[in-house]
Amino acid sequence: MKDIISHIKHYLPAQSPLKDFVHHNTLHAFQHKNFHEGLFEAANAFGYQLYLTLKEYRAAYKAGKINEKILERCITESKGQENLALWKSKLLETAIDETQHQKVGDLRQLWKVHYQVNFDKYTHPLLFRTVGGFLDQGIAIQSFPYQDLSFLEMLKAVEKNSFSSWFKSRRARKLLLEAGQDASIFLEKLLQIVVGDASLFEHYLFDQQFAHPGWSGMVAVLEATANALLDRRKIALVEFICFELLLEIDVLDKKFGENWQPLATVVPADFIKDIFAENAFCTDLAEANKARELYEVYRLWQESFEWSYYDEVLKGLQLAKPAATKKASFQAVFCIDDREGSLRRYLEKNAPACETFATAGFFNMPIYFQPEHGKFLTKSCPGPAIGTHLIQEHESKKRHKKEVHFNKVTHSFFGGWLATPTIGFWSAVQLGWSILFPRPSASMVSSFKHMDKNGFLSIESTGETQDELKVGFTTAEMVERVQGLLKGIGLIDNFAPLVYFVGHGASSSNNTHYAGYDCGACSGRAGSVNARIAAYMANKPEVRQELKEKGIIIPEETQFLGALHDTTRDEVAFFDEHIISKANQALHAQNKITFDTSLDENAKERSRRFVYTNSNKNAKAVHEKVKERSLCLFEPRPEWNHATNSLCIIGERASNKHLFLDRRAFFNSYNYRIDGNGSILLGILNAVAPVCGGINLEYYFSRVDNYRLGAGSKLPHNVMGLIGVANGMDGDLRPGLPMQMVNIHDPLRLLVTVEHYPEEVLRIMQINPATYKWFLNSWIHLAVVHPESKALFLFKNGEFIDYHPLTAEIKKMEDIGKLVESTAENLAVYQIL
Repeated sequence: MKDIISHIKHYLPAQSPLKDFVHHNTLHAFQHKNFHEGLFEAANAFGYQLYLTLKEYRAAYKAGKINEKILERCITESKGQENLALWKSKLLETAIDETQHQKVGDLRQLWKVHYQVNFDKYTHPLLFRTVGGFLDQGIAIQSFPYQDLSFLEMLKAVEKNSFSSWFKSRRARKLLLEAGQDASIFLEKLLQIVVGDASLFEHYLFDQQFAHPGWSGMVAVLEATANALLDRRKIALVEFICFELLLEIDVLDKKFGENWQPLATVVPADFIKDIFAENAFCTDLAEANKARELYEVYRLWQESFEWSYYDEVLKGLQLAKPAATKKASFQAVFCIDDREGSLRRYLEKNAPACETFATAGFFNMPIYFQPEHGKFLTKSCPGPAIGTHLIQEHESKKRHKKEVHFNKVTHSFFGGWLATPTIGFWSAVQLGWSILFPRPSASMVSSFKHMDKNGFLSIESTGETQDELKVGFTTAEMVERVQGLLKGIGLIDNFAPLVYFVGHGASSSNNTHYAGYDCGACSGRAGSVNARIAAYMANKPEVRQELKEKGIIIPEETQFLGALHDTTRDEVAFFDEHIISKANQALHAQNKITFDTSLDENAKERSRRFVYTNSNKNAKAVHEKVKERSLCLFEPRPEWNHATNSLCIIGERASNKHLFLDRRAFFNSYNYRIDGNGSILLGILNAVAPVCGGINLEYYFSRVDNYRLGAGSKLPHNVMGLIGVANGMDGDLRPGLPMQMVNIHDPLRLLVTVEHYPEEVLRIMQINPATYKWFLNSWIHLAVVHPESKALFLFKNGEFIDYHPLTAEIKKMEDIGKLVESTAENLAVYQIL
């Protein structure tokens, strides 16, 4: 039974609660296979739609988004020149049945066929309400009893000490009260009653749990991750399943008494028990061949769709020119986030002498953060990373205002009766006013509230520990962190007078997935604390002295400042400005003007995607409308977040600065010349694969099957216990991304490019097998640009092969502002003059 439960967990959604909404590969369970084989197997088992439809591919071909030459090359490489005409006809003209079948669900369906019982109708409402109430993080009017017990023990305690019961028949109640400590033994006992045949147990549990994968996946995540909830609960998937089986027994007993037979008695003799058998849903060889042909057509279309864009990008990267050596007016280090690429572009346009860099937005600071007025510790480093240090806030003001109607007392009988004609009336007036005239409110989420810029942080080590975390950093630890940060981006000399570490976050009044808009490298938090810590360490004289001994000489006049970019409002706040020397104050004042101008232009570029914003107005006026948009209660798209992401470019800024990539690329600064043993590139790839690859694939699958792998429309979503969203109070939790985050997204896999020698990249990427498999199995594409010859090499089947773009030239554009005003569609690659 434990093996069966483990197997089910592997395939369930692994989405974390809302507070840690960080992207991941939706089909992680199939990642051990080649991308297209994994998708075929997933479709066989679960019936997912894992590609665009043929109608969408053919429309993209007619619109020129799929290049005919690329299409023909993909067909020829796969099927041979002699079969080009045949397969091209299949892709463009042949009518193919795209109906998706699934194996999961067909065993449990027999209850409806033979017993006329719809379990989901009767069990799901009570099941979801019970588990939601037990896990609740603060929404419920009344706390669930026995929260210190495990889920199953809680059920027994409530059943034993209540006048009412979970059940309507006697047997289910008796079974619960007699359950022992080992839930696996109890589960097997219940399955014998419901199913009967042990060879069908796994199939039945897959059917049952994938009837509500959201709740089942959430329970599995909470079982595996102790700190996933701030207010912790003890729950295991096996306990959750036991309760559902008890509810099923109760439904059958109420309808038939105890005179019903297990499901195994009505299972056909030829029933296929292996859910993941190839072509398990097919009844004959002809049907199996049709399924294979459909997925071969899908594969060719998808490869053609992707390489029609990648080909332009790789051709553009070949056109890079050597960087001119000059003294930088200022330097700014951003997160690799694709939303920061356009701001960097505008800063470089408005201050041609400046330099910008990019790295993971936690700035090499593996920390937890405790706000002064916060009860809990919040992780502020990548999900897979282990936080080692705690940073505490002091002397800060409260940042989260309360409104009187956000009070549990108003939900009680007498409290509600008094509140309705008083504060309820005033709240209704405020609501109407805020819809007509958007304004900040207590319900608004703002990245600037994550940390008080005027408060103090306990960055220096106290020698103490809290929750097994070191409070603050020692000088030696600071040196290690800053050295890793600066070497990682290649900034080891030629420092400007001012260097900014710019974290990012977001603001919204209408977004339940707010953590998905903040910094993924900070576990869905704003990067303000990390940026401020990094600047403090780099300014510390003792740290600089030790860095000097390690070969990184930071001039005395150079100063570092932390900052935060709100990507929704396009505003920047700078921290600790009081430390700036007189010599740098004038420079900082001029730099702030450059930032303001660039933020205006960045907001205008983003506005071309916003339906109700006129992008033809001047940048400052458009920016004001964009800021107002973030306050709108009726706006389901405060920003598009990572929509359209498709690239990750690793290399020096000079290798890509000349290209307009339409906010579709993650950037990671890297200088291969100072990476003798490859440890820097290995660290980058170890982060890029799960983080950027996870973002990319969650957008991909949420786009192609938004109903089952995404979250559907966010408009009817209800927040359940502060841990997830559902459609209505009795619905399943919705994994993935809502339609309003993905409906402009072109589902392309991530193309990672590295400026380096191919043989060295191959050696480095093989050091970590987990990272290597992302590329080996083609869940992420990888190309290398030779730093000297600019020759291109594509990683395929375990080796790098020559790649020659079919794109003849890349169009040149002098005024990007005019270009982005012209359309809301994804734009081609351009050279910036």
